Amino acid sequence: MKRNAFYSLLLGASLLTVSAKQASATIKFTEYTMPNGLHVILQEDHSTPIVAVSVMYHVGSKNEDPERTGFAHFFEHLLFEGSDNIKRGEYMKFIQSAGGQLNANTTQDRTFYYEVLPSNQLELALWMESERMAHAKIDTIGVETQRKVVKEEKKQRYDNTPYGQLINVIFTNAYTVYPYRWSPIGKEQYIDQATLSEFMNFYKTFYVPNNAVLVISGDITVDQTKTLINKYYGEIPKGTAAIPRPTVVEPVQKAEKRVNFYDNIQLPAVILGYHIPKQGTDDYYAVQLLTQLLSQGKSSRFEKEIVDKQQKAVQAAAFDLGNEEPGLAIMLGIASMGTKPAELEKSMLTEIDKVKKDGITAEEYNKLENQAENDFVQQNQKDIGVATNLATYYTFQGNADLINTELDRYRKVTKDDIKRVANKYFTKENRLVVYYLPKSEEGKKNEAPKAKPAAKKK
Repeated sequence: MKRNAFYSLLLGASLLTVSAKQASATIKFTEYTMPNGLHVILQEDHSTPIVAVSVMYHVGSKNEDPERTGFAHFFEHLLFEGSDNIKRGEYMKFIQSAGGQLNANTTQDRTFYYEVLPSNQLELALWMESERMAHAKIDTIGVETQRKVVKEEKKQRYDNTPYGQLINVIFTNAYTVYPYRWSPIGKEQYIDQATLSEFMNFYKTFYVPNNAVLVISGDITVDQTKTLINKYYGEIPKGTAAIPRPTVVEPVQKAEKRVNFYDNIQLPAVILGYHIPKQGTDDYYAVQLLTQLLSQGKSSRFEKEIVDKQQKAVQAAAFDLGNEEPGLAIMLGIASMGTKPAELEKSMLTEIDKVKKDGITAEEYNKLENQAENDFVQQNQKDIGVATNLATYYTFQGNADLINTELDRYRKVTKDDIKRVANKYFTKENRLVVYYLPKSEEGKKNEAPKAKPAAKKK
């Protein structure tokens, strides 16, 4: 077996080697802040010869100029173009040739880059992430290349995919002033209009040591790793530009919003969106358990009642995005053939009202707690899962050690809390209702009163 094939197999196998007992134990780590402001978190785990190297930048779509949306997602792509010392197109080749995996993702709140590779290749990943931070190639060739890539991605994943505009429609209509009102994909015309100097300024403002956390988890020695980090990151200067953060506050919604949106789909969908507290608050955990109750698993309330029993939906889901600032709990149902959106909406609201009136059973409560524990334990069975959680807790809440108390916060939620948050947040006044309809229905009488096309809302 070739070495790279062996390493790839080992990477996959390593995801399953940690027992639940080990994963639920205290996760020990070392952290410190370098003089240039880069925060470093090191988690030593010798269970497999694998290491995850990650950098989370505290920049997402909410940090963008409203006339330049899509910048954070664009940079997720652009920063793979290469650097002063890495030729164009070679970034991925280096990691893959070393038997590793790499990727990146962008949300409304942060951008996350990572590599998972054999631990003897740690220095390679550190060098490459330092190149991304200090010497990224921001030039006309790279910008023009990624303009095409991002626009093609938007076409494939959003414009030409059934229900692809769903998230855009939800957030555009749920928010009036806070910059969650656009999604990370942004508007392609703003990327086209932006100049090279605008891209350079964005890079110099946000992709700096003092706006990032470097997390390394896996088969490392802390002292040796500190030496390597100092070698590659010690000379990177601290960013000098002020890092802008949103200061506006989304006003409390006082009346239900109803919207029709037409797209190239066959079956209509009904979406309910409710404003909820930000990640890390007590009520956030109660809301999260409530969304699990409604749709996680075949025995969830939406699945049993609406999909299986009533057969009014072919799919029903409830989830939240865990935003840094107050976000949304979202319920989605795709109507079965012949079911009107108003009928599906009524069934979804009925299940929510049952919780508001009667609460949940002891059996359901125990199941929710077990699901939360199982999900969290599974995340921390992987080095990249540990790295992601450590980076997220530090970036959003300033305390990486929350990784060791997360389950306690779920256990603190009571049955009464779940009923209470259902009544507090899942109200008509706090609700957005979207009917996502086939274009063939446009112009016909439909069931969403006082509706208006989402595309016209700014």
